[in-house]
Amino acid sequence: MAPRAHMSSGRLSQGLLLLWVLLRTGLCHTDAVTTSFDQDAGTSPPMALSNWTAHPMEGNYTYITQKCWDYFVELMSNVTTAELCEWRVISRPYSDLQNCLESWADRLNYNYPNALAEQYIFQSHHRYFHNCTLEHPVYFDPPEDVLLAMIIAPICLIPFLVTLVIWRSKDGKGQ
Repeated sequence: MAPRAHMSSGRLSQGLLLLWVLLRTGLCHTDAVTTSFDQDAGTSPPMALSNWTAHPMEGNYTYITQKCWDYFVELMSNVTTAELCEWRVISRPYSDLQNCLESWADRLNYNYPNALAEQYIFQSHHRYFHNCTLEHPVYFDPPEDVLLAMIIAPICLIPFLVTLVIWRSKDGKGQ
């Protein structure tokens, strides 16, 4: 049975519950853990440099963000290669990853955005979305002859219209 931490509202503190679960399952160790962000082939998730003895919240956040990443990879495994660049398909997994990283940072009073969260976001782009292009074509400037015609036509039309207005106003009839 989990120890209870009574608050003024009588509810179990989420932070203490998380800490108790991590200690109970043996996932929270007091030795230093040092791993690096592997960028080879985009297959492994980013890991933070952490010393769980000095920064227990950072260690907890590192563990939880790994679970966020695992859930994202699981969701993305259901997306076909042809659908990887369709926002309607990938918006849910991508938003879930971002929300998970942000909400757990808030719960653990850990700053957001942070380097670890940014690494996960960059890794998701590197691994899944690096071949996506814009759906809409990119427009370029028209050729010079077309551009000159579009500039000169209104310039030549203005003196003609001014002359027409002056000639009509000299008619002498009162309106």
